[in-house]
Amino acid sequence: MTTRLVLDCGSLGRTLVDDLAERRGSLTIVTDDERRLDTLRSADRTVVAGDPSDGDILSNLEATPDSVVIAGDDPARNVTIATVARRVFPDAFLLGYAGRDPSAAERDRLADAVDEVVDGTTAAAEFVVSSAGDAGIRVRQLQRILRSIDGTLAIFTHDNPDPDAIASAVALARIAEAAGCETEICYYGAISHQENRAFVNLLEYELQQLESGTVPDAMNGVALVDHSRPGVNDGLPRDTAVDVVIDHHPPRVPVEARFVDLRSDVGATSTLLVEYLDSLGLPLRTEVATGLLFGIRVDTNDFRREVSPTDFEAAGTLVPYADMDALKRIESPTISTETLEIVGRAIENRVQEGAVLLSGVGRVGDRDALAQAADRLLNLEGVNATLVYGLQEGVIYVSARARGTDIDLGETLRDAFGQIGSAGGHADMAGAQVTLGVLEQIEDRDEDLEKIVDSVVTNRFFDALESRDDRLLEDVYGPTAYDIEAVDDDTHTSTTDVFHALVSGGDTPADQDASEDT
Repeated sequence: MTTRLVLDCGSLGRTLVDDLAERRGSLTIVTDDERRLDTLRSADRTVVAGDPSDGDILSNLEATPDSVVIAGDDPARNVTIATVARRVFPDAFLLGYAGRDPSAAERDRLADAVDEVVDGTTAAAEFVVSSAGDAGIRVRQLQRILRSIDGTLAIFTHDNPDPDAIASAVALARIAEAAGCETEICYYGAISHQENRAFVNLLEYELQQLESGTVPDAMNGVALVDHSRPGVNDGLPRDTAVDVVIDHHPPRVPVEARFVDLRSDVGATSTLLVEYLDSLGLPLRTEVATGLLFGIRVDTNDFRREVSPTDFEAAGTLVPYADMDALKRIESPTISTETLEIVGRAIENRVQEGAVLLSGVGRVGDRDALAQAADRLLNLEGVNATLVYGLQEGVIYVSARARGTDIDLGETLRDAFGQIGSAGGHADMAGAQVTLGVLEQIEDRDEDLEKIVDSVVTNRFFDALESRDDRLLEDVYGPTAYDIEAVDDDTHTSTTDVFHALVSGGDTPADQDASEDT
């Protein structure tokens, strides 16, 4: 919850506090003006009678404010209050009113103490409210963090980044550049989907691919975009100190960083970056606007999935500056022979139960082909959910798609695979991955390995569906219809028991989000 503090209350203050009180969050006013105390008191605010330049009074307030507005009429007093407020609340956003007829020296001293100064020509209440509102607080806090980084800010996308993650990283780099901060955009995994490769190449984005566990040589700060925890869906060490996190996925555990912006009420992280660019008044470069527009379109499935009015507004801001011809070329890339072959295997190996279709395609070289296969299979008549899985370099990759509201794939895959691997995503588009561990050593028994993988994926997925009482399974399964704990005739041990025993020592966290690279 946003916490705001107004110190002193001159001619500007009365109108200001009435407007701020209507906003979400809490509002506290500190003033020693006895004439205004009674008129300021209201149920929607807390009024403290006392000297706003008294550090002891400020230190003993119940809540530490996110933003502080110094709103007195006396310029010299405002400088004193601002200096004390900066000492007591070093991480808060400070907005200082210059007061009536300030001298140049008083205005300069106030500017040294606060983040932004308003004077008689700009002190309309609407301007102050906007600056001290949620968006104003966030953008000033972000600027402060960026300016404090002495060297290079490494901006990390999630593994195998999608357009939303890439575009968000590029936009954050633009904001950091304006704050005087050097940047390096980094990712782990691969950009293998043909649309995503075309996206990066046509817009000429400079990205650095890293090996898991490595970091750039010169890294003085860390930012995460489109994910929120180091070592979770990226190759960073888990104990990496993070400066900035901007993401639209709701976290399952607390997120630690100097600056955190997590808002799940929008459909794409790119939408959040548009707000920052707009608030800062930064010119929209064509390659940045084009990337952000494509990121919003992809993550909202062309404004059909988890879309909000803010996403439409952001897109409207971007359209005049975007390269529409480049977007057409990005959306019509060539398709590889391997992708076509994997789609073909998915069709050939499909198993349908009710409105759910599963398909295992064995070993794959391009994991993005799984997502494309899941998309293609969803077009089949009578199918409302698909799940396609395959093996690559010791990992089972799962890609799932759905239409309608009968299933939440993100939560279902977390239920199914969260305890043995990582999983996450949206209600209609999600992914998971599970490390095989020592099972991968069965190189000369691919058929046995694939049998184990088929059993585990199918069993856990249908168990998760059944536990959620999904309507997709109604009247389809009897008590043993999908009991796939196949018993090995030689060992009399179930394949799922073998699998769980061998992967239980893996280090992939149960709460990890697996962002789907579409």
